[in-house]
Amino acid sequence: MSRATRTDTQSPAPHAADSHDMIRVHGARVNNLKDVSIEIPKRRLTVFTGVSGSGKSSLVFGTIAAESQRMINETYSAFVQGFMPTLARPDVDVLEGLTTAIIVDQQRMGTDSRSTVGTATDANAMLRILFSRLGKPHIGSPQAFSFNVASVSGAGAVTLERAGRTVKERRSFSITGGMCPHCEGRGTVTDFDLSQLYDDSKSLSEGALTVPGYSVDGWYGRIFKGCGFFDPDKPIRKFTKRELHDLLHKEPTKIKVDGINLTYEGLIPKIQKSFLSKDKEALQPHIRAFVERAMTFTTCPECEGTRLSEAARSSRIGKTNIADACAMQISDLADWVRGLDEPSVAPLLATLGQTLDSFVEIGLGYLSLDRPAGTLSGGEAQRVKMVRHLGSALTDVTYVFDEPTIGLHPHDIRRMNDLLLRLRDKGNTVLVVEHKPETIAIADHVVDLGPGAGTGGGTVCFEGTVEGLRAGGTVTGRHFDDRAVLKDAVREPSGALQVRGAGEHNLRDVDVDIPLGVLTVITGVAGSGKSSLIHGSVAGRDGVVTVDQSAIKGSRRSNPATYTGLLDPIRKAFAKANGVKPALFSANSEGACPTCNGAGVIYTDLAMMAGIATTCEECEGKRFQASVLEYHLGGRNIAEVLAMPVTEAHAFFTEGEARTPAAHKILTHLADVGLGYLSLGQPLTTLSGGERQRLKLATHMSEKGGVYVLDEPTTGLHLADVEQLLGLLDRLVDSGKSVVVIEHHQAVMAHADWIIDLGPGAGHDGGRVVFEGTPADLVAARSTLTGEHLAEYVGD
Repeated sequence: MSRATRTDTQSPAPHAADSHDMIRVHGARVNNLKDVSIEIPKRRLTVFTGVSGSGKSSLVFGTIAAESQRMINETYSAFVQGFMPTLARPDVDVLEGLTTAIIVDQQRMGTDSRSTVGTATDANAMLRILFSRLGKPHIGSPQAFSFNVASVSGAGAVTLERAGRTVKERRSFSITGGMCPHCEGRGTVTDFDLSQLYDDSKSLSEGALTVPGYSVDGWYGRIFKGCGFFDPDKPIRKFTKRELHDLLHKEPTKIKVDGINLTYEGLIPKIQKSFLSKDKEALQPHIRAFVERAMTFTTCPECEGTRLSEAARSSRIGKTNIADACAMQISDLADWVRGLDEPSVAPLLATLGQTLDSFVEIGLGYLSLDRPAGTLSGGEAQRVKMVRHLGSALTDVTYVFDEPTIGLHPHDIRRMNDLLLRLRDKGNTVLVVEHKPETIAIADHVVDLGPGAGTGGGTVCFEGTVEGLRAGGTVTGRHFDDRAVLKDAVREPSGALQVRGAGEHNLRDVDVDIPLGVLTVITGVAGSGKSSLIHGSVAGRDGVVTVDQSAIKGSRRSNPATYTGLLDPIRKAFAKANGVKPALFSANSEGACPTCNGAGVIYTDLAMMAGIATTCEECEGKRFQASVLEYHLGGRNIAEVLAMPVTEAHAFFTEGEARTPAAHKILTHLADVGLGYLSLGQPLTTLSGGERQRLKLATHMSEKGGVYVLDEPTTGLHLADVEQLLGLLDRLVDSGKSVVVIEHHQAVMAHADWIIDLGPGAGHDGGRVVFEGTPADLVAARSTLTGEHLAEYVGD
């Protein structure tokens, strides 16, 4: 049969389905966006740039990705939607051409002590199946190798309806889990330093207890005196074993004191429930200090920190048990898996091998599967989330990345760029929010937002190619080719902070002197041991102030004014000027609008549908009672002051009736760290990781600590803002402080007085000091990866 041939020479009309090659956004007004309208090409790599706070995340995450996720969620049944996060429709007129969005953001992974790199990526699940099939001796199903499953057995009678009669049968069950029974799968055990709980030379009546809130004059004193289990007037050191057990460990017991029915419980279980069940960072400062004094965390002696039961550790493949496999560096584990030749589990070995190879490919081969997920940095967490997408066969998907180069050495950024291009070349749309010029340079399409931050941003300043951006005259374009230069002269140190025998994680008995009175930069590829050195051996010493990017505890009621303590002098200034109480000027206290309780919005829960937040009609979103807004300071009411950006508030509190030195000082610190665009009342929940770190730095700048440790302060900083950060670091050093910065940005390296470079590689290939000296010496030697990239950066 002959094949039909085309005889017409005209090209066919384009199919209607091929016309949807753009994501169209019209009239976006999320956060500070000002009616933004834009068209983004599909199946291309688009990079969104602009100064911090210009609206990049509002457009990419708050508008495009949020609407895509919301529409996907609506395809599920109402029952399933009830278990999913509820999302409201973004404030936008038209959104067309959306595809399924996969968000790979910087949110830290769960800090639960049971969450590890292996459990977060399903690598542990595959290892458990592997050991349940090949492990000798065979001990059970995959859950027998899980440290989250306890071994349980039981027996009893059950009642059944059978053929119209009720019969009883005896049933027994048994579950074999892999959890270590001593530490309950946590790998560490907690113990109490009893000397921090009580003074044993005193009696309870004399105030022996030193636990916060357990005063003998209060409610607990009444219980201890009336329980009858011990003599409250006898010194604790004279207690019998039984009395001491009842004081410290007695299980909940019903008692009657002064005719009132109460429950008595030992001191230690009581403290565990009231203090230790909560996140330590969320505790009040004096209680947190007590917990840190009274608690000791030690490696579990039974499982030696592996979290697994003895049975789980006894089953081996060759000479390796599952604890050994999880403790291996992932690059080594990938080699071990490739060495297993078992046709019966070949598909499992292939999938597990691909997952582990993805870790190596993405620059995380130095991690181990038993690494707690909460200890990963923001950049590491983002790359761990990427692992599951690298081998995916999905195409025509929108991948959304939030600064994927965070925490990456220049050497690793090239590898990340290759991964982004690979995702695009598979037919996907890749949207990246980024500041690093190395990643902006590979974009097919660039969208530059600005021109400023906060209320000064929210508009599209440029759309087009990278070459067009360079010539476009925007802030990003003007600074795109900025390069810091090496200093002509570096400062002389005034002393040294000695580190001896540092061996945490992958460090190899490191001895190093960190100079004082200068700007010291700690560099090295990701996983070389920088954070282990600084956080393990420097942070926590007297006089050392550590400022990292961890989340700030607080609700949507918290804002920069409350967090920095700025609101206190402002409230006092308003109170003094108007002759009323300061509490009136707090939206969390007497001045709160009674309708919305000072939230400014009223939330309506609609079950599985998105909850609705409507502006409070009573206060019109201002959060305060109308009578409070009649009080003025310098012609402004409290709501107008909280709506001011830091720069405007700084000028406002400088002179005239509103002059408030205490407020002015805090605002000066906020402006110095590059947060001049933040409004005083902006919820803390909307801040990025870099903004959180700079906010913490502003609060610490007036402290008396002599050494400041900063963890990648350029995170989230625009090219134009890095120069301002360098000026701030110089001012800190010139004021007599010692500044130690963990950093990958070449501009900060070039500006340093002293560089300590770790490496030469990551994981067990790192952990050594490979260079100590000035930036000029590092460039001249070019003996390390950092030296090569810094020399290339400064054009030497």
